[in-house]
Amino acid sequence: MFCRFLAGAMLASLAFAGTGLAQDCPPGALGTSRTIAVDPLAHRRIGLLEYRETLPLEDHEVVLTFDDGPLPPHTPKVLDALAAECVKATFFVVGQMAEAYPDVLRREYREGHTIGTHTEHHRYLNRLRADAATKEITDGIAAVGKILGSANAAAPFFRFPYLDENAASEAIALKLGLMIWSTDFHGSDWERLTPQQVAAIAIARLERNKKGILMLHDIHERTALALPIILSEMKKRGYHIVQAVPAVHAPSKTAAKPDRWMTTMQ
Repeated sequence: MFCRFLAGAMLASLAFAGTGLAQDCPPGALGTSRTIAVDPLAHRRIGLLEYRETLPLEDHEVVLTFDDGPLPPHTPKVLDALAAECVKATFFVVGQMAEAYPDVLRREYREGHTIGTHTEHHRYLNRLRADAATKEITDGIAAVGKILGSANAAAPFFRFPYLDENAASEAIALKLGLMIWSTDFHGSDWERLTPQQVAAIAIARLERNKKGILMLHDIHERTALALPIILSEMKKRGYHIVQAVPAVHAPSKTAAKPDRWMTTMQ
C-alpha cells in the first residue's frame, strides 16, 4: 500500500514541477533554470555533508532547501523572496508546524515548490524505539497529505531532524521508500548571526564548491532577511537554480551518468 502511496506522490510532484519557469518570470529574475527528476529508489541517500552521493548538478547549479517550517511570518517572507526571483525550492516540512499553519503549507504547494517531510515533531529519531520513529516519519507525511487534500501530496524526500541519524533510523526511512536528503553545505542560519553573516557564509561555501544542495531554515527571521541577499549574489555570480522532483518511471528520469552522482566537494 505504501508503494502505491509513493507512486501517487511522485505523480503529484511531477504535475506541478516546472511551473514558474522563465516564461512566467519578471524581467531580470533569477528564475528556475531547469527541473531534474530523480528516482528515489535508485539513489537512496544524497548530500555530501554525510553521504557519497549528491544530485547530478552542473557547474554553478544550486538546489535550495528549507527545513523546520512553516512558521509565520518568516516562511511567508521566504516565499515572497522566492517568488520575486521566480525560484523554486524544496521545503522539508515538520508535521506539527504544518498543522499549526496550514495556509502557509498550501501556499508552498500552490506556488509549485517541492514538499518533502521532516517528521511530525522534529525529534531525534535515533533516540526512539523503532515503532515510535516510524510513527514520527509517517505522521509527518500524513499531516502534509491531510492539509493538502491528498495522501500523495508529499514527495518521497525526507530529511532527518538535526541531520542526526544512525543505521537503524536510516533503515526505517528506506523501508518506507523514502529518499534520504542530507545537504552539500548550509548557511549556519541556526546560529546567532546577522542576515548579512548568513548570506556571506552561504555564498562563501557555494563559491568554494561551485554547485550543490544548500540547506537553510525558513523558521528564522535572519534567514528570511538573508535570502534576498543570497539570491542577488547568486544572480551576480552566474549561478542557476534547479528544482528537484521525484521521477515516476525510469524513462522520465533526468539522464545523468553514474559518476555524476559521486562528486567530491571541497
